[in-house]
Amino acid sequence: MSDTFLYTTPLDPRAKPLIDELTYEYDKRYGSYFSEAGAVEEMNRYPAEAFAPPYGNFLLLLRNGEAVGGGAFKQYDDHTAEFKRIWTRSDLRRQGLAVKVLVELEQQAARQGYSRIYLTTGFRQPEAVGLYLKYGYTALFDVDADPEIYKSLPFEKQLGAHAAAVIPVQPSLQLAADHR
Repeated sequence: MSDTFLYTTPLDPRAKPLIDELTYEYDKRYGSYFSEAGAVEEMNRYPAEAFAPPYGNFLLLLRNGEAVGGGAFKQYDDHTAEFKRIWTRSDLRRQGLAVKVLVELEQQAARQGYSRIYLTTGFRQPEAVGLYLKYGYTALFDVDADPEIYKSLPFEKQLGAHAAAVIPVQPSLQLAADHR
């Protein structure tokens, strides 16, 4: 089993099944809670260009050529990347795929010159909250309060001194990830 990261675009046909499943999951969890249009409105809020270098990036985690996870970031401010759409295929959960995507996104954001990560997740996504807390993200809300009062749960993480090194990346760059 070979896992590979592919830097691409949300318009890549290999991304479509993941994006469709994420949209379905958002609709299942939230329905029209945030919008009459449901998750489609949220998924179409940002143009693909928002996730393109030099200010953003979009990656897929491919297993034997098929997308099994992915994520993206866009510029939040001059020093901060905002992570969006970190997702793994539902039938392959509990294998550490989200962690692999999260770590790769952090490294890429640092290579692109960011020193801080900002992200939000929804109040009905306790798995995501647990992931971010476990991997060093600081909750910007009271974790002991009912998360529904916040609706959107913000987190941040400082990337450290290595974030100052800027390495340009081509959108089509492939990085092999050794997962034995």
